[in-house]
Amino acid sequence: MKRVLIIYYSLTGNTEKMAEYIAEGVRFNGHEVLVKKTSDITNREDIRGFDGYIFGSPTHHRDMAQDMKDFLLIPRREDLKGKLAGSFGSYTHSGGDAPTILLKTMEHVFQMKPSELGPFNLVETLVETTDGLHTSHDYGRVFGEELG
Repeated sequence: MKRVLIIYYSLTGNTEKMAEYIAEGVRFNGHEVLVKKTSDITNREDIRGFDGYIFGSPTHHRDMAQDMKDFLLIPRREDLKGKLAGSFGSYTHSGGDAPTILLKTMEHVFQMKPSELGPFNLVETLVETTDGLHTSHDYGRVFGEELG
């Protein structure tokens, strides 16, 4: 059994729901998952000891939320090189750029291994639908399969 940490910021609750759905998908593979808000992470020890990491942020004005940007200062000081990385987020009208920015940061700044799925983006109106639930579960399930 591997351990996965999902860290997210959510303003309206949609990204939080996605985090929970993705966690369920990872658990389908028998892995342990811890889901935390960015505000719950205060130091490097809070993110230490996991095999995979999935970060989530909604897109605000074609960028990730400021709370996620602030959080990213913490893993910058932790050695996450080679760890499996995933990203997700919801958006309304602005194109959903946050998950892509997050995954590129995880890959190029933290030198993590990006999931073969790439970033996961979901339009806000789909989050609470059956399709939103299933696609979020699928993202988590495949991430869990990649962990082994």
